[in-house]
Amino acid sequence: MATNTNTDTSMTTSVSTTTNVNAGTRAGTSANPGAEEAPAAGTVADPAGGSPRLDLAKTAPKVFRALIGFDTAAREGLDPALVELIQIRASHLNHCAYCLHLHTNDARRAGESEDRLHMVPVWREARHFFTDRERAALALTEAVTLVADGGVPDDVYARAAEVFDDRELAHVLALILTINTWNRVALATAKIAGTDPR
Repeated sequence: MATNTNTDTSMTTSVSTTTNVNAGTRAGTSANPGAEEAPAAGTVADPAGGSPRLDLAKTAPKVFRALIGFDTAAREGLDPALVELIQIRASHLNHCAYCLHLHTNDARRAGESEDRLHMVPVWREARHFFTDRERAALALTEAVTLVADGGVPDDVYARAAEVFDDRELAHVLALILTINTWNRVALATAKIAGTDPR
């Protein structure tokens, strides 16, 4: 499988959108209720018809670059296939269509099979598609992503610690944290699935 060094820098691309005709009227800012209003600089229109959302890369570039650095450091030394599986599973759980589209396409380009991609959401019932390390990483991804539902169970953590050395486990955990952050950035700023140019 080819090494994939892509990070979520795709969020630096601005989304080309049509403006929401009603956004200004709801906010009480339009002198002409039928006129379209362009989003303010550094924002993009919300595809659901809400008010424009900011573009984090443009409005807080230092913060955005720090996230990219964290993401790059997290994936260092990890198998690219494992990286994409973790990112895909977290994106499923967080209902982040933007990141799910991005990472399934990245996985395909890196040589991942359609069968495995389809089995990620049901990996427990399709165990034979995944290695011990991948299953341990997927279980840890679920526990950390859904941490509010009961923390990270000892058995899930122990299983991951059995199949990864301390350095690998630290990077797997860091990657889970970064994809959860990227999912929240994409959801909060209304990124549109399929608009990433890569």
